Amino acid sequence: MVNTEVYISGLMLENPIIPASGTFGYGREFAELYDINILGSIALKGTTMKRRYGNEGPRIAECERGMLNSIGLQNPGVDAVTDEEIPALSEVFTKKVIANVCGFSIEEYALCAEKISRSDKVGIIEVNISCPNVSGGGMAFGTSPEAAGEVTKAVKAVSKKPVYMKLSPNVTDIAAIAKACEKAGADGLSLINTLAGMRVDIKKRKPVLTNKSGGLSGPAIFPIALKMVHDTAKAVNIPVMGIGGISRASEVLEMIMAGAHAVQIGTANLIDPWVCRKIIEELPALMERSGIDDLDGIRGAAWKKQ
Repeated sequence: MVNTEVYISGLMLENPIIPASGTFGYGREFAELYDINILGSIALKGTTMKRRYGNEGPRIAECERGMLNSIGLQNPGVDAVTDEEIPALSEVFTKKVIANVCGFSIEEYALCAEKISRSDKVGIIEVNISCPNVSGGGMAFGTSPEAAGEVTKAVKAVSKKPVYMKLSPNVTDIAAIAKACEKAGADGLSLINTLAGMRVDIKKRKPVLTNKSGGLSGPAIFPIALKMVHDTAKAVNIPVMGIGGISRASEVLEMIMAGAHAVQIGTANLIDPWVCRKIIEELPALMERSGIDDLDGIRGAAWKKQ
């Protein structure tokens, strides 16, 4: 029997499969399709201090091997998430979750993280400093080591749970951002978020998205995400969660060989709502065929053998 268990910041996950923030809602809708307790954990939809409607539509644009989204952090606000969404999820999901927090100032990040970290259901706080779809926040904090470090320090000072910083790929040197977060006290890292992109409607002669640009996700970004996870895992001594274009068990193994401790499945959930279940079912057999007894034994193999 192969062992699919992984450990991240004191949490034991039965497997490394975690639906990514923004692609799984607050989990309850998927619980109507299958037993979501098979998941390693769930990364909740990004949460801000106050309720947000998000950007005006159109907010989604299709493209080959991926999609663009410009949702704009639509969410009911931290009070509704802690008082309603998390308790409702607890009725169908028994494990700890990853709470994703967003902000438009360092103070807002800290206030949101402090409040949501009080929940016993929350095992990790994931701090989104990488959203390309809002102005005055999000990615603005994730494009310089100094700003990323400041947010990390502020959240660490108030959080009752381990803090993972979610990093943007829209930078020159993601490892430098990662090291700044580590130095500031981050317990782990999540990467990558979406790549900035756009589409143009040639009949209307204007951008497809009302926000003009959005975040590119899906299979097209997997090789980029894999390299960034590889480069970051080599540069830091804290756990990394790999995200970006993963849709099959073989890509999970690639991510772990690149140095990831766990992975998050994003856009694939929107294409196939059963994809996480399928990957969890396929992973043990693939490990056995590949001569892999446990995931710890292959973590970072892509660079440790160089």
